[in-house]
Amino acid sequence: MYILTDEKEKIIAKIIKLEQKMFVAVRPLEPAACQHMFKTFYTMRHMSHSVLSMDTLKSYFQDLIIAVATGRNMVTEKYARMDNLIPHLQQNEAIDDIISMETEWMQSLHEKYPLTVRFDKNFAKYAASELETYSKHTLTLYQRDIADAYHHGINLVEQRYLILFQGMGFENIEAVEAIAEKRGAIKSGN
Repeated sequence: MYILTDEKEKIIAKIIKLEQKMFVAVRPLEPAACQHMFKTFYTMRHMSHSVLSMDTLKSYFQDLIIAVATGRNMVTEKYARMDNLIPHLQQNEAIDDIISMETEWMQSLHEKYPLTVRFDKNFAKYAASELETYSKHTLTLYQRDIADAYHHGINLVEQRYLILFQGMGFENIEAVEAIAEKRGAIKSGN
């Protein structure tokens, strides 16, 4: 289980504040209602960052500060990459390693909790598009976090969902899956 210390919560909050400013500044072709759903944005970004090490979080925070100082919007870049509007921002073996492991973890979690955890076929593309905006240093640290978790038999995607659902008042992911199963049984008349 990953513990969210006060120090970690503070840096995650600072990161999300900068990410949110970038997110709101994205100018999509069509207005997106999600750009004004700040609580959802915070919850999802918090979930993403919650399992990363302090070293990785601090490095990523520096990436964001440098981006702001140089006029870059990393969120705009991420969405532009997702839509293939710009070329790759970088080719890095760490990105491939991270995506490979996180995809494996996501598929495994979906198989374990199919009603609770959806596996989107665009997961790898979305993740890679974001990771391309990170500095090489941050990617190296992130890759280390992944390798460390894997070495200890920990699925970081599962840890993210556990933190999310515990923050919502559930004991664990099994409890959420059980509720989903009951809803399915009620809808089918069983």
